[in-house]
Amino acid sequence: MSTTREVCLLIGPEDAVLWGDSFDDPVALPDSRARWEAIWSLRDTLVEITHSHPEGPLGFSQEDETTMAALQVALGRPLRFSVVAPDGMVVRMGGEDVLVRDEPAWAAPLRIASGLLYGRPRPAP
Repeated sequence: MSTTREVCLLIGPEDAVLWGDSFDDPVALPDSRARWEAIWSLRDTLVEITHSHPEGPLGFSQEDETTMAALQVALGRPLRFSVVAPDGMVVRMGGEDVLVRDEPAWAAPLRIASGLLYGRPRPAP
């Protein structure tokens, strides 16, 4: 049994956490009807979609890329996307990936929910 899991959060104005879910897999967060319904119902206030990569990498996967493109087309506007990994956080802004120096307040609880610590995944018990 893995001690890490991918977690997704929907973030609103002023870094408010609007919704979240997780999946007990360190390298996958399968599509979820509940997540898509939350995205759609929160579409007017949604600012950012973030998720963890508890086993890395510090960057967006190919699946992330296609999901981000589909979301922006569906919502008809740009969104901010980010990934929190053991060695940092990256955000997609204006088509560029930028390392985040000062992580938002919700990043620490996301790390805890993902089962990871700064610098490396939490060791198995």
